[in-house]
Amino acid sequence: MLFSEVAAVFDQLEDISGRLEMTDILAELFQQAEADDIGKLIYLIQGIVAPPYEGIDIGIGERFALEAIAAASGYSKARVESHYKKSGDLGDTAEELLQKRAQTALLTSEMDLEHVYSGMVKIAKASGPGSQEYKIKHLTELLNNASPLEARFLVRFVLGRLRLGVGDPTILDAVSVAHAGDKSFREKLERAYNICADMGHVAEEFYKDPELIEKFKVQPFRPLMPALAERLSTPSEIIDKTGKCGVEMKYDGFRLQCHKKGDRIRLYSRKLEDMTRMFPDVAGSIREMEAKEIIFEGEALAFNEEKKRFFSFQQTMHRRRKHGIDKASQEFPLKVFAFDVLYLDGKDLTQKSYRERRKLVEKTFRKKGLIQPSGFRLVSRPEELKQMFDKAASSGLEGIMAKDLDAPYTAGKRKFAWIKLKKSYGKSVDTIDGVIVGYYLGHGARAEFEFGGVLVSVYNSDSGTLETVAKVATGFTEEEMVDLRKMLEKTKTKNPADNLVFNIEVDYWVEPRYVIEVAFDEITKSSMHTCGTRHGKGYALRFPRIVKLREDKTAREVTTTSEVADMYRLQHSSGFR
Repeated sequence: MLFSEVAAVFDQLEDISGRLEMTDILAELFQQAEADDIGKLIYLIQGIVAPPYEGIDIGIGERFALEAIAAASGYSKARVESHYKKSGDLGDTAEELLQKRAQTALLTSEMDLEHVYSGMVKIAKASGPGSQEYKIKHLTELLNNASPLEARFLVRFVLGRLRLGVGDPTILDAVSVAHAGDKSFREKLERAYNICADMGHVAEEFYKDPELIEKFKVQPFRPLMPALAERLSTPSEIIDKTGKCGVEMKYDGFRLQCHKKGDRIRLYSRKLEDMTRMFPDVAGSIREMEAKEIIFEGEALAFNEEKKRFFSFQQTMHRRRKHGIDKASQEFPLKVFAFDVLYLDGKDLTQKSYRERRKLVEKTFRKKGLIQPSGFRLVSRPEELKQMFDKAASSGLEGIMAKDLDAPYTAGKRKFAWIKLKKSYGKSVDTIDGVIVGYYLGHGARAEFEFGGVLVSVYNSDSGTLETVAKVATGFTEEEMVDLRKMLEKTKTKNPADNLVFNIEVDYWVEPRYVIEVAFDEITKSSMHTCGTRHGKGYALRFPRIVKLREDKTAREVTTTSEVADMYRLQHSSGFR
């Protein structure tokens, strides 16, 4: 498959917002792909060269991309930078300058998909002394052989700004349509993807033999997409929904998916990033476990031994660092509360009931030590659940999690198999997790910080779009305003995210990368916001303020539009307030 064919489809997708049309266009492209190409093609569409848990990033910044464009086009870096300031998109700059290139490479050749993908992998894997020069040189070579249109997408890809607006659900639909003409394989493909978190691998196996995706099993070092919880507002509603259930303490830390096979240990965040090097103490404890092979999930919190209380979420997050690990380990010692076992000594446990998996948690982990079972109790009455909730609150924990005793592990799914009840429920305040899609400049007293707030969106899982729900301008300290502005500046874009539905403007759009927890007093209807829009009005948060940055969450895990709609309805039911 020629890369020019891929670039032409990417160009088409930029002008389309409808998911059905996107699916058809991608399906047509996928029909042309061989089994050896489909995985690489899907990675490129996702804007990656490998699944997140492999930790392979392109690692090229704007300055280095500018140098490569200058070298390939024959224009000076000053000319390239000047054009970029006007266009606001280095991909567009590369396309236009290569269209008018001042010099042409002596030897050029048409590039196929394999050549481009392998080139991106080489760029991503380059490290050590001279690696930046190597990356620039290799990108320059790709641009020398590229058409102007190909150059647009090559540059956007290496910068992490492909912005096709194609979500994972659309890709899965397209793979099914390409093979069967309809979405009949979608559910099976999604299940396989959720238990290995590698869509390229799933598609490759599917192209070899469609029956293979039904045989996907959980295995060490291929992390699963984390199961997600629904929410209800009172103990009575939870018991009405589940009947007798298992209730666990809900810890306000960071979620770890821990893998062991022999002496090899890997710890993955809820974003499925490899965090092993950051937590040598946790890895050491897992290495000493009796199980030869295991995958389990736990919540890690920093614990103050002197005061016998947990540190705050912000203090716990100090453990997620690349440098000063030994010092951080001493200042913020961890406790990991195991709450699920997904794989044990060759057996995939995800289809077993929660009741069976919880017994294995109790059997596998000791009550004391760095890793121990999460607090747990079987309850059948609302009063018992309320007792657990009060105990969690008095211990400084976030709340409780009620779990259906008969449910399997629902990787990547948000179902009522798990139901969370947090401290904020039942009060005049609640929280959502939203992704920042833009920010505002400061005015008046905030002018000196050049930061006035952020525009936050939630995710509509039916349409695959982001929908705005709040403009958040309070809850920041002066230091946080400065830090957040600097962080967001690095992801500024000329245009909003391709899948963003909005009615209001911002001073600067940003890539939907950073998730924040937002507290609010109630949900109202507003013509300004697009969350769940009906009859010209969407849901909006009243008196929103930032609680914290959720570095452990991805845009995939933000609150959904349907959740916001449910919370709006709950406001008017007895017990919400």
